[in-house]
Amino acid sequence: MSLSPASIDSIARQIGSGSVIPYLGPGMLALCPEARVPTTPDALAQIMTAKVSVPHKIRNRLTQAAQFIENFKHRKSVVSIMNEAFGTVPTPSALHRALATSGAGLYVDCWYDDTFATALEHARAAGQWAQVQGLSQSEHFGQWFGAYDATGVPLDDVPAAGALLYKPIGAHAPAANYLVSDSDYVEVLTEIDIQTPIPPAVQTWRSGRSFLFLGCRFDDQLARSFARQIMKRSSDTHWAVLPDEPTRMEARFLQELRITRIPMPLATFAEALVGALQPALAA
Repeated sequence: MSLSPASIDSIARQIGSGSVIPYLGPGMLALCPEARVPTTPDALAQIMTAKVSVPHKIRNRLTQAAQFIENFKHRKSVVSIMNEAFGTVPTPSALHRALATSGAGLYVDCWYDDTFATALEHARAAGQWAQVQGLSQSEHFGQWFGAYDATGVPLDDVPAAGALLYKPIGAHAPAANYLVSDSDYVEVLTEIDIQTPIPPAVQTWRSGRSFLFLGCRFDDQLARSFARQIMKRSSDTHWAVLPDEPTRMEARFLQELRITRIPMPLATFAEALVGALQPALAA
């Protein structure tokens, strides 16, 4: 059942008040005029395996292909491929821009591109937002996340004021932090149940709040694991825009986490939400 305009208006008001946290996935890039970066794990795996020959059975498995390259080449080879793949910044869509100017205090972005950071850069003054990214233990042993101000300067701690962009699997800018290989994820998933890799500022902000999933799929165990742990101690009301019929595991996940499926094309929902956010911002 599609959401009514009144329901979309309500979500927009809650985003504006900070009670709904936008959770962005790689599918958001489909809204951009020209993405020019990989928009799915499969597409990224194809780029990697075009650069370095890997065994045929893992050619379409991103984390395994990255691990093979890391083992038989070097970690620097993985980072170099990732930097090249995400070196271009897509033009933020109308939804990226509308969310960036909203009153949301926390944004979660689970892909490696710099699109939403660019939207925030255009929408807010430098002192009004910062970002925190997951770090690979192979490069930052014992340090689970790193914080940066709006200009990319490393911070000793996450600022208490202003909007926060949380990139749990890293990002291209400002420091080429990537969780992408099997070992990257094994390290994080070993600790994520006790929340160690999740920044305290994120844990504090999510408490009692709702999530709106945009451009996300939950047909992969990694995606489900990260979402489940990031959502801990949040409210019991959430939404996910999923136009395609969910897989069996996705449906179980949505039910378990009390996430209401919005069966609308993302572009259709985006247009409606942008329209609803504009009056909410003006109010």
